[in-house]
Amino acid sequence: MVTSARALALAGVLLALATALGAFGAHALRSQLAPERLQLWETAVRYHFLQSLGLLGIGLALRLLGPDSAAALRGAAALSLTGVLLFSGSLYALALGAPRGVGVLTPLGGLAWIAAWLLFAWGAWQART
Repeated sequence: MVTSARALALAGVLLALATALGAFGAHALRSQLAPERLQLWETAVRYHFLQSLGLLGIGLALRLLGPDSAAALRGAAALSLTGVLLFSGSLYALALGAPRGVGVLTPLGGLAWIAAWLLFAWGAWQART
């Protein structure tokens, strides 16, 4: 089960990983990858960062909002993590030369993020009462 502490810890790990992968792309891969592959890498890093910050917010909301919203927020945290793995993970793999079929995972990650933020909104709405 995703708790506030786990969501915050995961967000910290994901943010550290995004930082490392961004630096790796900027320094080690810049001269190794074709421009279109480097663009895939940069897109993966950008969304990895943004959604990891979102997970940080979800973790904080789990601490602040009441138990009425906890289930929705835990689901949002799980979907946010799933989205990072599917969306950014598939773009990282494609940038490094994975088969094009891996690209089918990218929109699934985007859908996971959309669902995560809708669940977050629902949880926040429930907490208002």
